Amino acid sequence: MADDQTTLQQLKDRMARFVSERDWEQFHTPKNLSMSIAIEAAELMEHFQWLTVEQSKDLAADALADVGEELADIVIYALSLSNTLGLDLSRTVLDKMEKNIRKYPKDRVRGKSHKYTYYRDREE
Repeated sequence: MADDQTTLQQLKDRMARFVSERDWEQFHTPKNLSMSIAIEAAELMEHFQWLTVEQSKDLAADALADVGEELADIVIYALSLSNTLGLDLSRTVLDKMEKNIRKYPKDRVRGKSHKYTYYRDREE
């Protein structure tokens, strides 16, 4: 199953089944899952810690596979957290993108990386 053939709901269902088969619902609390996401994010950052920007864009196959596994861990925990909280992840992501579109209007931010408050507080 590739990205273009898999829905978020299929991934969420697979994650819920995985957790249920192991009786892990008792451990998959919002607190624990949010902490797990942060821990996995730190492990992802470790792979890039001492690389230059250019090196980080040109990873060897084995390093890319390792990065992919860390990213998968983050997504897996995020899916489980959305299941635990009963969030419609697709709707949540789309709503957040709409909010970001308003916070970062393309005509004002193109090619810039300031926080949204920089654009809100200034006239250009």
